[in-house]
Amino acid sequence: MTNITKAVMHLIIANVLFFILATFVPVVQDTAALYYFEHPNFHWWQLFSHLFMHGSVTHLFFNMFALYSFGVPLESYFGSNRFVLFYFACGLGAGLLHTGVNYYEFHTALSHLEKGGFDPQEVLTLLKEGMYDTRWKGILSTDGFNDMMSAYMTRAVGASGAVYGILVAFGMLFPNAELMLMFLPIPIKAKYFIPILIGLDLFSGVTGFSIFGSNIAHFAHIGGALIGFVLMKYWQHNLFNDRRLY
Repeated sequence: MTNITKAVMHLIIANVLFFILATFVPVVQDTAALYYFEHPNFHWWQLFSHLFMHGSVTHLFFNMFALYSFGVPLESYFGSNRFVLFYFACGLGAGLLHTGVNYYEFHTALSHLEKGGFDPQEVLTLLKEGMYDTRWKGILSTDGFNDMMSAYMTRAVGASGAVYGILVAFGMLFPNAELMLMFLPIPIKAKYFIPILIGLDLFSGVTGFSIFGSNIAHFAHIGGALIGFVLMKYWQHNLFNDRRLY
């Protein structure tokens, strides 16, 4: 087993401690999970703090296992400071793209309601009070109504966006490393495995059909992966004469 590196160890400890704290002090989840930015519970720091919140022990375990598996070689390559910068940049990108997609879905539905005679400000006021008008269902499709309510009400939690950025960087640095899915124990090189994984997320995000399960923020994964790719391309062109930054 690979020796754990400093930043990865600290991130795992922080995630575990926050999970325990949120389990016994539920207000932590309300404060730190990422809400839609027009929701009254939104705060700017949630773009970062949601990375330390997880919905279950299983959710926490798989994210931390991936952080250990792929983060250790990446931190060894980058150095701790640059790795931490990379981690939070990818997490921020995940939160921003997730929020952007929610904005599009919410305001698409809001536009339909406005055309149907509803005042957008009154719609927002009702939602902020935790209510909705049943007449909205007569204007919106079932999917449109569900998308609007989900975009506004659902909190995003988890380190997955940052982990996807780490996966992309790992694939770019170690393209021939062989990886396997737990339910498909066939070794696949990272340069194929990781694009396939991201492609599945994109498919699930666009179609709403997910092989990974329900309540997954697919566009957060894609946002983290995208920032990871951009940073890696930038650093590959401008950095690695003196690559390690401690």
